[in-house]
Amino acid sequence: MGENYFGITDPGRQRTNNEDSFIAKTVAGNQLIIACVIDGVGGYEGGEVAARLTRDEITDHLDKLPGDIIERLVSALDNANERIIREKEISPQNEKMACVVTLGLVDMERNIFYFAHVGDTRLYLFRDGSLIKVTRDHSAVGFLEESGRITEEAAMLHPKRNEVNKVLGYETQIALTKDFIDTGESPFLPGDTILLCSDGLTDMIPAGKIISILSSEDELSAKGKLLINAANDAGGKDNITVVLVQNDKPTVKHEVTKPLVAQIKNNNSGEEKMKMLEKDASHGKPVIKSNSSNKINKLLLLFCILFFLGFAYLLFKNYKENIIIEKHTQTVTPKKRNQQEINLSDSINASANAIVRLS
Repeated sequence: MGENYFGITDPGRQRTNNEDSFIAKTVAGNQLIIACVIDGVGGYEGGEVAARLTRDEITDHLDKLPGDIIERLVSALDNANERIIREKEISPQNEKMACVVTLGLVDMERNIFYFAHVGDTRLYLFRDGSLIKVTRDHSAVGFLEESGRITEEAAMLHPKRNEVNKVLGYETQIALTKDFIDTGESPFLPGDTILLCSDGLTDMIPAGKIISILSSEDELSAKGKLLINAANDAGGKDNITVVLVQNDKPTVKHEVTKPLVAQIKNNNSGEEKMKMLEKDASHGKPVIKSNSSNKINKLLLLFCILFFLGFAYLLFKNYKENIIIEKHTQTVTPKKRNQQEINLSDSINASANAIVRLS
């Protein structure tokens, strides 16, 4: 499992000390991976002390990981914050020490990662050639960049790019302060890579360069070193720390087959090519054609013709009968009544009784 995560830190080209620290290790029976980058601040020694205390506290707190994972990540940062504050009380020379941190926990079995974050260290998700910034910088310059008010290049050169408004070591009970610690989770699919880094990397090289390195076929450790070298080649003005975790499960690729209609359109019309298509569609096996549909279609057509002829015959017959009746009506003359019939009719009409008697 060690091949799918890697961490490295470097002091850079312009500093002799390194206030950065990182964690890249497995916990919970090698089922989970802790990936963490810590950037200490507060003087030559203070930043290093704050980073070391935070690393130790996180490692101890997440050793077994019972309960809700996000809650455990938050409490780990809360404990680290309190530990830094206690250390400042007994070490006045380090009263300005603090640190920023991005903490990730990867569940490889469930293909998911969780994170907790304070400051301007960063967490990226690299997927299918795209680099997605997961965390947000707790700084004015970071806000300007993320909201689109300034470009990435302008943010990298901004004179206040290193000023942050949230750190560990200055406020107590940060876990109880709403939105002080950013948390979240994300799917971590086969082929994905997450990158955690300090601003010593992102202040030196743009996202395009990071994408180029992560897109290479190199091992994860080689990619980490290439990122460090790129930041140093660009000036190395700060400490540089990189942690990479890769979901190295094989990606599932479904073979896309052209629809048979599309294949027919792409081939010349001809008996031989049609037979080839039929064999391809059945994976090389001969296709047995059935004429049952053709027979059914012919029967239906015959039935329709017979029905039409029968209906036409009925219309013609009815028309002929109407003509005969009309002619018969016109030729029949009223029968002349005799005197007896006249007398009977007059008797019926003149009778006042409801019953007519015939005699």
